Amino acid sequence: MTADSPAGKPPSRGKRADARRNRETVLAAAAEVFVTSGVDAPIRQIAARAGVGMATIYRHFPTRADLITAVYRHQIEACAEAGPNLLASADSPFEALRQWIDLFVDFLVTKHGLADALQSDDDRFAALHDYFLDRLLPVCAELLDAAVEAGDIGPGTQPYELMRGIGNLCIGRDDDPRYDPRRLIALLLQGLRRPHAS
Repeated sequence: MTADSPAGKPPSRGKRADARRNRETVLAAAAEVFVTSGVDAPIRQIAARAGVGMATIYRHFPTRADLITAVYRHQIEACAEAGPNLLASADSPFEALRQWIDLFVDFLVTKHGLADALQSDDDRFAALHDYFLDRLLPVCAELLDAAVEAGDIGPGTQPYELMRGIGNLCIGRDDDPRYDPRRLIALLLQGLRRPHAS
């Protein structure tokens, strides 16, 4: 018999739904706290932001590395899921690509600390980096293909090169308040556009 399942019965659907909601709330709160206070922020700060007890956080994420990894994966998923939604709702495939790249840049500039925190755990970081590429490269490829098919951009832009180039443009943003990678990324996207598509 456990606290969650009296008399050995499995937890009810309501309890499972509550646990999922708590997990999502903790991930969102942790992502916000990591952006403002870094990945070494006290767990009590994350718990306060999420409106849950510290035990709830530790039940879902026994170690800080588990929490960091979960936040990173959660953000990757959000970015991956946004691609098809933007293609369906944007005015053009190029506009969907531009909006997705904005989300991708948000992800990159706010997640540098997460990646740095996991560097000491080479296996965990390598697996997370592979997951990042496995989830986001196909989304970027789909957006690029749609923009090519619509005549918005010319063929030949490789998803990995575009994502890597954007990632490189984001390096140094934290160290120099005068540097805004979004201006250069906007120029990069402008350069991809075919003249008649502007």
